[in-house]
Amino acid sequence: MSVRSVWWAATIPGAQAPFDTAHLRVFYPAKPTGSDAERLSGVFPADPAHAPYPVVIIVSGVNVGQEAYRWLAVALAERGYVTVTYDWVGELFGGLKGITPGVELAAARPGAYGTRATTPSVPAVIDALRAMTGPVEGLLDLDNVALIGHSAGGTVVLQSARFFPEVKAVAAYGTHTMVATMLGWPAGTVLAAQADSPVLLMAGENDGVINGSADRYGEDAATRRDPISRTFDEALPDRDGANLLVTFPGANHFGIVHPVDETAARAFLDAPASTDPAATRAALAEVTGAFLDVHLRGAGGDALEKATQTLRLRRR
Repeated sequence: MSVRSVWWAATIPGAQAPFDTAHLRVFYPAKPTGSDAERLSGVFPADPAHAPYPVVIIVSGVNVGQEAYRWLAVALAERGYVTVTYDWVGELFGGLKGITPGVELAAARPGAYGTRATTPSVPAVIDALRAMTGPVEGLLDLDNVALIGHSAGGTVVLQSARFFPEVKAVAAYGTHTMVATMLGWPAGTVLAAQADSPVLLMAGENDGVINGSADRYGEDAATRRDPISRTFDEALPDRDGANLLVTFPGANHFGIVHPVDETAARAFLDAPASTDPAATRAALAEVTGAFLDVHLRGAGGDALEKATQTLRLRRR
């Protein structure tokens, strides 16, 4: 399947200019016609054969640019999903600016958590897609959306998904719902995920970034229990096996990223990958695609079983 991409933009409500715009890249199954319009513009029409297309939105980690997830967006578009990545340069912690999934700290404090989404970017992106023109106009199934989050992007997705009725599946890599003590929570607190849809939680067994952040949660990395496993056990409800925890052997925190940008984010904290990162990415794309096929398209679970058979898998 041919894949092409176009760009769009979303305004983030409540953010101050110039830090109030997310720049989207939308990857879609294309059907080249060889027309002069294609030759002159570089824009190919979308393939209407399998429309309307379910939509997958990839929510990045802090200071991880959307190009790092292009490989996954292309793989999912080849599978028949319209896949969206985005960069929003906005407020980070301590007054810094950078690429952010958007974190409303007030919504994550005691007394407020669970009453509203902790990210303003996801609903803004969904609204922007509803108004989008160009080759995918009229071909998006925006009542059938999946969210994929990495690191902090995964945290806000897990904290927010149920507030977006369009969302039918959630996948997250290298993330958890432990909450910082600076927000007023006791040390070691795992918050209940706010997700009404099935969750695919993914982890690399050599995640050095999560281990390097234990003090944020009032813990000692040497003695605490893995936050991703705790999130699966304590933050997610029992859904008769629809929730999955998949661990990729030898993968690290940035196993979902390609290429890794050593000039930004916190890759310097990560442990070395002891498995070929290309093999991890191939397995991750297959597991994620099969999971989405089940929950966005109603496919049987055979492909998902096959994709996970060599990986460490838990169901809930």
